[in-house]
Amino acid sequence: MVTGGSAGLGRALAKTFGRHSARVVIAARREGPLNETVESIESRGGACQGILADVTCDEDVQRLIRTVIEEYGRLDVLVNAAGRSARGAIAETTVNDFQELLDLNFLATVRCTRAALPHLQKTSGHVVNIGSLASKVGVRYLGAYPASKFAVAAYSQQLRLELATQGVHVLLVCPGPIARSDGGGRYQPKADGLPDKAAKPGGGARVRALDADWLAKRIVTACERRDRELVVPGKARLLFALSQLSPRLGDWLLKKWT
Repeated sequence: MVTGGSAGLGRALAKTFGRHSARVVIAARREGPLNETVESIESRGGACQGILADVTCDEDVQRLIRTVIEEYGRLDVLVNAAGRSARGAIAETTVNDFQELLDLNFLATVRCTRAALPHLQKTSGHVVNIGSLASKVGVRYLGAYPASKFAVAAYSQQLRLELATQGVHVLLVCPGPIARSDGGGRYQPKADGLPDKAAKPGGGARVRALDADWLAKRIVTACERRDRELVVPGKARLLFALSQLSPRLGDWLLKKWT
């Protein structure tokens, strides 16, 4: 099951799991893109079902998991891919801005994981949480986004440590910006009044945008190997390590990198 499976990386993951002969359930809030993704997977011989659901709603999440179990009898993989980025100077980011992003980017992951865990424990299944490079470092001008993704990283580590003996595999994915047809233009209105680079993917981070299909294949391979984390590009790990060893050096490098 892939939340946020009708667009971006979630859509690419749904298609990739479909190509691996998995029976795929995708959850999304928009009916049009949801149906288009289902049709795309089925046209290639995959088995896919789309369910309209809002993962910020407890009732929708419970209905979603219940439907999966009623239809298929089991759940092997949960991909928490629903989420969105943001733009804004941190001093001007309101409490409501934080609440909104935390609800979608973090608490929705908690809701879905809690509902799915009893079934994943039966299958020694997988929880795949889509974080970000911003799960590890607080990039400038991304508003509440880094805080919401840092929470996903902490939650994923706790899940790994506590569920390892129960056979549940937990994978945290920390990718750079995903290549999109709009080139990041959707951020422009939110970046009004900020430096020009703030509107760019990743807040102007000097990393190449990732192809969603390529990244989806890497994620499926990481599941097969039961890896704990997947950071792309891998060289970002050096920045993460240096930031932990020396916040002063880490801040300096981050300013150079973005």
